[in-house]
Amino acid sequence: MKEQSAFCNQPLAYAHSLPDRPETTWHPLEAHLEAVAKLACEFAAPFSASGWANLAGLWHDLGKFAPEFQEYLRRSNDAHLESKPGRVDHSSAGGRHAVKSVGPLGRVLAYVICGHHAGLPDWSNEHHQHADLEHRLAEKQHLERAQRGEIPGWLLDQPLPTEKAKGGTELSLSLWLRMLFSCLVDADFLDTEAFADPEKGKQRKRYPSLAELLPIFDTFMDTITKSVQPSTVNELRAELLAACQNRATEAPGLFTLTAPTGTGKTLSSLAFALNHAVKHGKRRIIYVIPYTSIVEQTADQFRKIFGNAVVEHHSNLDVDDPAKDNPRSRLACENWDAPLIVTTAVQFFESLFSSRTSRCRKLHNVVNSVVILDEVQLLPPDFLTPVLEAIQELGRNYKVTFVLGTATQPAFTPRQGFEFNFNGLPGLREICTAPRRLHDALRRTRVELIDHLDVPLPWLDLAEKLLGHERVLCIVNRRDDARKLYELLPKKDSYHLSALMCGQHRSEVIAKIKAALASGEPVRVVSTQLIEAGVDLDFPVVYRALAGLDSIAQAAGRCNREGRLELGQVFVFQPDSAIPVGHLRQAAEIGRQLLIEPCGDRLAPERFEHFFRQLFWIHGERLDRHNILGYLRNDSELRISFRSAAEHFHLIDEQGQATVVVLHGEEGARLGAFLVRLGAERFLLRKLQRYTVNVPRRMHHELLQRGAIEEVHPGIYLQRQGGLYDQNLGLCADLAGIFEPDQLIC
Repeated sequence: MKEQSAFCNQPLAYAHSLPDRPETTWHPLEAHLEAVAKLACEFAAPFSASGWANLAGLWHDLGKFAPEFQEYLRRSNDAHLESKPGRVDHSSAGGRHAVKSVGPLGRVLAYVICGHHAGLPDWSNEHHQHADLEHRLAEKQHLERAQRGEIPGWLLDQPLPTEKAKGGTELSLSLWLRMLFSCLVDADFLDTEAFADPEKGKQRKRYPSLAELLPIFDTFMDTITKSVQPSTVNELRAELLAACQNRATEAPGLFTLTAPTGTGKTLSSLAFALNHAVKHGKRRIIYVIPYTSIVEQTADQFRKIFGNAVVEHHSNLDVDDPAKDNPRSRLACENWDAPLIVTTAVQFFESLFSSRTSRCRKLHNVVNSVVILDEVQLLPPDFLTPVLEAIQELGRNYKVTFVLGTATQPAFTPRQGFEFNFNGLPGLREICTAPRRLHDALRRTRVELIDHLDVPLPWLDLAEKLLGHERVLCIVNRRDDARKLYELLPKKDSYHLSALMCGQHRSEVIAKIKAALASGEPVRVVSTQLIEAGVDLDFPVVYRALAGLDSIAQAAGRCNREGRLELGQVFVFQPDSAIPVGHLRQAAEIGRQLLIEPCGDRLAPERFEHFFRQLFWIHGERLDRHNILGYLRNDSELRISFRSAAEHFHLIDEQGQATVVVLHGEEGARLGAFLVRLGAERFLLRKLQRYTVNVPRRMHHELLQRGAIEEVHPGIYLQRQGGLYDQNLGLCADLAGIFEPDQLIC
């Protein structure tokens, strides 16, 4: 039973204040702790951990009972005070109390509570001893200060949880802790938001259910089916759709969807996901895509069907500098509360291995969902073992159904003894009833090798070859290659696509390309590999710079896509520039070996089995190159290195890139002005994702120094110089006089 306050209705302590408002309007600490505990319990219920979440919520802010903290609160008088200079440590007290009350298992709560603002810590870290959990729990003064603040006895004396931690894989314990952390962090943010900005809080959770979305989707698909012209391609698309709908009733688990490009995998996989989710009571669908460009196109397609039930979430506007991560940015971060999420592989998997609050906040909403991994062959081999382990763990213990979709299915089945053991993903079930028959029926291209891939093809010679075709697509490996080749073509009928163009710009250019193709106008497109997956374009001729066999197949998927020609032409050439080192170069060399072998069908499904086996064999033990499992592997004494794992888990070289919000078009300029005036509001950041570009950090630093960009809010940089963004090429610093052209890759 709760104790009565000594001051009648006056609370003993406050959790948050309000600027220039009397204390009677402030946030009572006991009310905050109870509300957070209640929310955290709800979030943890789907994976049977409500008892642990309840204690985490009740004890997470015990340190705020300290007289020093209450004095600090009155002095600072700010609802979002955790980033203020001279702040008082208010999280260590709850962690220490958890260990004292629960014993060794109290470390479960200590990780979660001590990290609820700064992020999940390592148990021990010689480089960050002041922040590791072992040293923080050894400091007695934080709990002693809190106890001087007369913590109510009912709050401290709580029954211990009875639920057991998850088990079964090497990541079971660390992911279970991370899920508890997500529940606490999201509950804390939501209750703080409800106090500080009640109107914003009321706007949340106004989404339809998946059961309401299914008939909308069925009506849309019926309309599409009735409107298409009869053809072999459309008949096979209908067959794939029917297979996805029929197999959706099967028990949850791990599925593959293997079908050639152009067979409608996007909508067919969504049909499976919706029907499966409604049948088995799943809470949401998360569509995970390798490239930002495809996120934009897929989200647009889904919004045309479902409207605002879709949330598009990139990683570009996440504050990637922990020093600039503040309470306002954390409240604005995405928590995936919508029924349909479209996001990137970087955002999805790095969140599963992150230690930061803003990234982890959404993880509990992955529980009991359907996750579609589109173009799964693009997962980087250096992280393949921990990624597959996480997929297996989510399927085993968190009721997540996975669909691994691609035209070039990686060799993920377990295999022993080819130089090393590969655990892969046991229990995969294929949705497509006859993938090989589908491939043979939809063979629409012939792959030809220019000069047998023996010598590089000069850019000028390549440009002349492209000019020999009225409608042609050329895909290269590097952004500077795309620009160099584009500048050799006449601008009237030519288009350029690369990641130095913001997403909105790319969407506009792709729409122009589609219109030109539909009208039969001449159109020549030079693009990086961002066009290879999920971009629905149909050229009679495609040129592809040498790459992995999977990339060649994806490029071929943009050729004769609708089967209007007997066979489209795909030309593979050795580029007149070095293929980027690392995975891309290794994949290209294996691709070269397989392409030059005599073969009737260079892109037959069994060829990809050979390709991926060789690629995985080359990597061997480096399929966990940074020892992520070593940091996170189950430990009976709960010695887990969350922070170290997060620092090493980056699917792309995040450290070498930084984000700029660009002023593309009237809408970009308008949103940029809103950003300056309103700050990092959640609704605005969602819109601004379409207007971001990643550039090398060296260039980013120089642009900042020259005043071409400005840090308008912590970690958010806005274009200020007009000439910085070109309407054909995107963000090019040399055009603004910042760099000479030969000093940068653009």
